[in-house]
Amino acid sequence: MKQLLQSLKDGATSVANVPAPRAASGQVLVRTSISLVSAGTERMLVEFGKGNMLQKARQQPDKVKMVLEKVRTDGLATTVDAVRSKLDQPLALGYCNVGRAIESGADGFAVGDRVVSNGKHAEIVAVPVNLCARIPDEVSDEAASFTVLAAIGLQGIRLAQPTLGECVVVTGLGLIGLLTVQMLRAQGCRVLGIDFDPARLDMARSFGAEVVNPGAGEDVLARAATFSRGAGVDAVIITASTKSNEPVSQAARMCRKRGRIVLVGVVGLELSRAEFFEKELTFQVSCSYGPGRYDPSYEEGGQDYPIGFVRWTEQRNFEAVLDLMAAGALDVAPLISHRFALEDGEKAMSLLTSGEPSLGILLAYPEGEGDRPPERVIGLNAEPSAAAGGVGTVAFLGAGNYAGRVLIPAFKAAGAHLHTLVSGGGVSSVHFGKKFGFAAAATESAAVLDDPAIDTIVVATRHDAHAAQVLTALRAGKHVFCEKPLCLTLDELAEIETEAAARPAQHLMVGFNRRYAPQIVRMKSLLASVDQPKCLIITVNAGEIPADHWTQDVAVGGGRIIGEACHFIDLARHLVGAPIVGHHAATVGRHPAVAVRSDKVSLTLEFGDGSIATIHYLANGNKGFPKERIEAFAAGRVLQLDNFLKLRGWGWPGFRKMNLWRQDKGADQAVSAFVDAIRGGGACAIPLDEIIESSRVTIELAQEAS
Repeated sequence: MKQLLQSLKDGATSVANVPAPRAASGQVLVRTSISLVSAGTERMLVEFGKGNMLQKARQQPDKVKMVLEKVRTDGLATTVDAVRSKLDQPLALGYCNVGRAIESGADGFAVGDRVVSNGKHAEIVAVPVNLCARIPDEVSDEAASFTVLAAIGLQGIRLAQPTLGECVVVTGLGLIGLLTVQMLRAQGCRVLGIDFDPARLDMARSFGAEVVNPGAGEDVLARAATFSRGAGVDAVIITASTKSNEPVSQAARMCRKRGRIVLVGVVGLELSRAEFFEKELTFQVSCSYGPGRYDPSYEEGGQDYPIGFVRWTEQRNFEAVLDLMAAGALDVAPLISHRFALEDGEKAMSLLTSGEPSLGILLAYPEGEGDRPPERVIGLNAEPSAAAGGVGTVAFLGAGNYAGRVLIPAFKAAGAHLHTLVSGGGVSSVHFGKKFGFAAAATESAAVLDDPAIDTIVVATRHDAHAAQVLTALRAGKHVFCEKPLCLTLDELAEIETEAAARPAQHLMVGFNRRYAPQIVRMKSLLASVDQPKCLIITVNAGEIPADHWTQDVAVGGGRIIGEACHFIDLARHLVGAPIVGHHAATVGRHPAVAVRSDKVSLTLEFGDGSIATIHYLANGNKGFPKERIEAFAAGRVLQLDNFLKLRGWGWPGFRKMNLWRQDKGADQAVSAFVDAIRGGGACAIPLDEIIESSRVTIELAQEAS
């Protein structure tokens, strides 16, 4: 299928051929007929992409701070690689999509339904159920494509809470502003529109608004005073996009006492306390389409909010907009300025920054495709990385940032034959597939599991999918490299152990790459020379991540002990070289200022040779401190490794330090060892019993810490 993509590196847009997605449980698969370009958001993305590195940095000061912090901890070379990789990945554009359902894994939607959603500019999109709405017969596809943008304006109106007869100002008469004007008029409000564009002012006037043009020298505050009959306006909804603080200041000055200001657009926010204090003004920032936005449980999990408690969710705002269109109260036809075929998507996007006047830009999709099944495997028309077939022919399940930046390059460097790359949406599999020379890209795993030419599967998906994919791959007769963790539960682990033990000719490895880091190899050799118990202290300055991040979800990511601390449990097991015979977890106690989660925890391990290890996995530290510090004490000697850059020794004959110019956590070496083991027919790179042991102890500690 065709999809419109944009490069964040140079701002270029392209119409790419990507495999079609599949509707997961709780999703609707839609074949697109029309999509609408969001002039504001998508213009901003194009301009960001076209900017040089300095201009990008100025637009993203928070990201610059994160980059500088990463330089301090991980080093310049590692940070530069990460930034380049991120900018190199294409961005799927669009969030105003209309089409017909061709598959449904969601209640309430059937094949053939016309639906509007926040899907991308693509011929086929998979959309969660709560981000879809059925289109009434009275509403055309073109009109319905404005639903999502109108819902953004509608949410701003709901926050402003206007009542019949109130006077409301709309600042900024782009698409959302003009839609907001019409909805306010439908609610019985008097509306004053502010903009610098005479054509947009004329359009607002045709929708029943009074208007004022500051660009023509008109006095906005005087006009607002006249408009409000000297009382001050009841509310201001700001739908403008500017770095200036003037829209907010102006809104405060034109409001009546206890007036309301709602920000829908993007403007400067250096507020004057006096302007707000004297009138006791209310200022609120609107969050996109409404309640549910950015809530994974609502958007991805399909958990609706009870209507008795949350009357207007994202989806119900979509439905309300469609009802207004069906009733004739919302007319979007005058807002359409351009129409393009999807194949001309590059021209449509270039229009945004050309200076040519534009408003509603529609993309039309090929007709007569309804009976053609979605194509979920495509050839990449690229030279494969090596001859197809042979030992070490690899398929990847998952094409996320870590896979694309670390794992795929490592497998290519190890000489593996890169066959097929699978990702849920298809965009990343095409991007990384072309970049590294895969023969094909796909969006379904069956394409690789059933292919006899593929003998190795790399599992690099979300954590909750690992166990099932590992088991399926083993049963399909494949070797398996699973990026940590191996699984999330003890039952899953027992099933994997049984399956792997019954297939000794198949290799199973987990991405415990730190075992293979050059400095860890040196530490291991030094510690092996000491015939006494060791004491290890591993401090992980992990940093906070949001509570609603998928890795914090026990059902999806397993939590941070299973998802991340497993690395250090395995590392301690490897450095000591003896079985773990006891373990204990202690989490930070309850305190009003500290979120109680298993990411501020001390894990204690006891080993069969008398050694002990303490792993401090902490999310409440400072980013200036080393992210990973590994210390070993044994027989009057000490080793200390900081961030896989600086290794120092005290008391070791002939060894004082081993420093690296760039961080090396052993990913390349781990993959190379795995590929060599497959091709050489020797023992697994990491013994199965150690993989199972580290995974079991990790899961038990996570349960103890919860």
